[in-house]
Amino acid sequence: MARLRVGEGVLRRKPIEQIDEKGPAGEATAQLTRTLGLWQLTAIGVGGIIGAGIFTLAGTVANGTAGPAVLVSFLIAGVASAAAAFSYAEFAGLIPKAGSAYTYGYAVLGELVGWFIGWDLLLEYTAIVAVVAIGISGYFSFLLGEMGLEVPKWMLGAPGTGDGHKVDLFAALLCLLVAYLLTLGIKNAARFETIVVVLKVLVVLLVIGVGVFHINTANYTPFFPFGISGAFTGAATVFFAVFGYDAMSTAAEESKDAQRHMPKAILYSLGISMVLYVAACLVLTGMQSYQDIDPESGFSTAFKSVGLDRLADVIAVGAIIGILTVMFTFMLGVTRVWFSMSRDGLLPKWFAKTHPTRHVPTRVTWIVGFASALIAGFLPIGEAAELTNIGILLAFVVVCIAVIVLRYKQPDLPRTFRTPGMPFVPALGVVFSVWLITFLQWQTWVRFVVWFLVGLVIYFGYSYRKSEMAKTPGTDTGTGTG
Repeated sequence: MARLRVGEGVLRRKPIEQIDEKGPAGEATAQLTRTLGLWQLTAIGVGGIIGAGIFTLAGTVANGTAGPAVLVSFLIAGVASAAAAFSYAEFAGLIPKAGSAYTYGYAVLGELVGWFIGWDLLLEYTAIVAVVAIGISGYFSFLLGEMGLEVPKWMLGAPGTGDGHKVDLFAALLCLLVAYLLTLGIKNAARFETIVVVLKVLVVLLVIGVGVFHINTANYTPFFPFGISGAFTGAATVFFAVFGYDAMSTAAEESKDAQRHMPKAILYSLGISMVLYVAACLVLTGMQSYQDIDPESGFSTAFKSVGLDRLADVIAVGAIIGILTVMFTFMLGVTRVWFSMSRDGLLPKWFAKTHPTRHVPTRVTWIVGFASALIAGFLPIGEAAELTNIGILLAFVVVCIAVIVLRYKQPDLPRTFRTPGMPFVPALGVVFSVWLITFLQWQTWVRFVVWFLVGLVIYFGYSYRKSEMAKTPGTDTGTGTG
């Protein structure tokens, strides 16, 4: 009987109609302020998607994996990502609360599933912030060198990354800076993000607008130098450049009209980003032969090759700006997931405390800021990157499955957006995400299993008993009609 009760407990679901500013027992809970409009949300989404994909991955994949067919790689990844984006859009309009995949999984598939998706995203999003900070630090060091400024070697990288390196100080400070911006309040932080995203998009448009006049169509031949398989392999690599809307969706509770605006913002941000990705790939592979493209700074070297050195420097600055917005979006995401889990009682309520006037979770924001700073400062980028990817792909799987289950279980719920092609479109999202998981290295699986086991101990040692849903008699365990 005890085993049965535990089994039912981990399957308890938070009824969608109870996902509001009141806890299941009716008491008021910590709230966030609804201040974000449609275009601010879209800017956060674009900020999370466009970054390393254009400024780094496009050149890397073109040079060694797909050639000019890197364009096809982005299109394949975009279609697969759109399958998940449609599912996120349906949930964002239906459940306009913080937490994204964690909240959706909790409401449809049960508490244990929701817990593990949230637990995974805490690590994944924090690691992404750190990885991006390390990447920006590299660009920054390069620009300082171009200006003839010497920086002490001890502060240029993590131990083991170079002679005399002790800490990547700039990357660590950048994590703390982003945390500080987020503690100023979502309205001020989103205003900063929007301005920086506009600057980033202008730089990308400048690259496209100028580069198109230097295209040599002969560079497009052969279009598939590595075969069709190269384009698909490239898609697996660039897929990680076409999400970001998932982190943006964690801000649903801070949207003025989340039920209408969140689905639009998710689809707009992915659509805008894909148009820019495709145009940028055409320019990059048209300006230089894929064999000559620099894997690390493709656009900068491409413009230098046609005598546009000054523009190459502008692109380097744009890359720094562009990647900075990715840090903002994913740190916003991890703090909102943590806030939501704590408010639900799965983590201590102390973390869900919001600032009395700014109404943002400052405690978890600073914790994430310092945690990402430590990772960025003392781990090489390769080791930090291995902490990412698997949790986000599992979140995609959960959301795509959950949208199918809920559509058939509760078809009459008031949805402001409905995923098209049900169930085939979300099923495509599941298949593609599982396929990409098979590309991950065994070290990634080891880290995932360790993090999973730690989460299992915390859940059954604390979360299972402290959950807000445990206070509610007759909680739905998923065996009824919902």
